Amino acid sequence: MKKILTLLALFATLSVAAQSRRSGAGMTLDGRVELDKTVHDFGDVLTSSGPLTCTFTVKNISDSPLVIYNVAKSCGCTEVTWTREEIAPGASGSITATYSNDEGPYPFSKTLTVYLSDIAKPVILRLRGTARSKAVPLAEMYPVHLGDLGVKELVIAGGNMVQGSERGDQVSVANLGKKQLTLSFTDISDGLTLSPSTLVIPAGGKASFSYTVTSSRERWGKNYYYMTPVVNGRAQKRMSVWAFTKEDFSGWTKAQRDRAGQPSFENSTVQLGQVKDGIQTARFHVKNLGKSPLHIHKADADSPAASITRMPDVPAGGKADYEVAVDVSKLPKGEFLIVIALTTDTPLRPLVNLFISGVKE
Repeated sequence: MKKILTLLALFATLSVAAQSRRSGAGMTLDGRVELDKTVHDFGDVLTSSGPLTCTFTVKNISDSPLVIYNVAKSCGCTEVTWTREEIAPGASGSITATYSNDEGPYPFSKTLTVYLSDIAKPVILRLRGTARSKAVPLAEMYPVHLGDLGVKELVIAGGNMVQGSERGDQVSVANLGKKQLTLSFTDISDGLTLSPSTLVIPAGGKASFSYTVTSSRERWGKNYYYMTPVVNGRAQKRMSVWAFTKEDFSGWTKAQRDRAGQPSFENSTVQLGQVKDGIQTARFHVKNLGKSPLHIHKADADSPAASITRMPDVPAGGKADYEVAVDVSKLPKGEFLIVIALTTDTPLRPLVNLFISGVKE
């Protein structure tokens, strides 16, 4: 059970930024500011290459001057400069960051927190890449092989977003073959867009495409968006992007927040103890301390052994049981921990994590 307690302690809740709309790797903020990108991926670099520099472009698309007040860096390994003077309507400024690249041969991810005039929440920019002590073959840098196409992973972590927003990023790919490669996509899920629609990659070369996931009120919690790569006319194993969608409470008034539902759980963890093959039921007892009914938009289980059997709305001041059926036969022997993520309609706890633990004999 020590292993389970450790996992419980380490499990972190998800967070989102609610003020933006993304398009591919860029971002538009409140109809006032356009960023050409929010992530700069240096890719695979050598530690011997020395410091790495990139620039983010900030365009003022409003009718009043824009000021970059401050850019806070996440660690001393990054130096940053930015446009200090006012940026006139229609004009652009810049934020330039230099990563020291002296922390060893590891993947790195650094953040810049940008504070802009008339933008309520700061913007997070990211620098990332993988530093290596020596050059490695392209096939090792892109370990998943789809014909002659090399990718780093089949499942891409899109991250978190709120309703009314988009989530996007760039995906790097490589041609592992000895001839030119043409990449396109088919069977693309609703809500997912890719750009460009076709890539032509020279032998031994690299390229990238952008994806954008658009939120929908018919999709809550964790969802997968699929695409099938077509390499030189031949369909390959499908890829996917996952994104976690919560409600956008940024426009709620104080009165709406004060009247919202308020979940309170008597037990956020159900311990099933030692169990054998068969169906076990985990019951979570919840009270709604708020002034409006409590609604669960979606419940996501991180194990195929768990299925949600009962998640009723809870009236103001009322009580209810949430039930999850666990098919023990689908679990490996030994200790297990199942996480149930509830996406709610309340700003107090938009995401609630419940846990089911036990030991399969």
